[in-house]
Amino acid sequence: MPCPLCDSDAPLIDVAVSGGPKGSVAICATCADQLDAPQADHFRALPSTMWADDTAVQVLAYRILKRLDADWARDALDMLYLDEDALAWAQDVPADTGHRDANGVPLAVGDNVVLIKDLPVKGAGFTAKRGTPVRGISLVLDNPGQIEGRVEGQRIVILTQFVKKK
Repeated sequence: MPCPLCDSDAPLIDVAVSGGPKGSVAICATCADQLDAPQADHFRALPSTMWADDTAVQVLAYRILKRLDADWARDALDMLYLDEDALAWAQDVPADTGHRDANGVPLAVGDNVVLIKDLPVKGAGFTAKRGTPVRGISLVLDNPGQIEGRVEGQRIVILTQFVKKK
């Protein structure tokens, strides 16, 4: 199954979509990594994929198109129609989920963090070193003390007490 945002055939991972009724959507790792700072070249397929039947995909497409500084993205955003509920979801600023970094700064989906301690990764056979950046985090919805992120190509759960927001 292709990625619903970029139409690539890469393996899909679940990414949380904040603020709405549906908790997550399956997208490729490249799209997940670029949710915080999207690059126009990767999302060139959005004008066709933004019409997906899944409202969560439409919401992500809207949010990405809003962040892109390209003429084609502005044109696509002008064409994108979202019903009232979907538009409210797409424009929703995520509420404070209780996820906070080691300094007490609120964390949100897509934030970039840095590890402040060497962390042994159970089952993966490596140690995530202090200073390692983790881009485009996801929040563990039922536990405000945990986030998910990709370190050395592995998707891992990280305790929020061991990260600081960039």
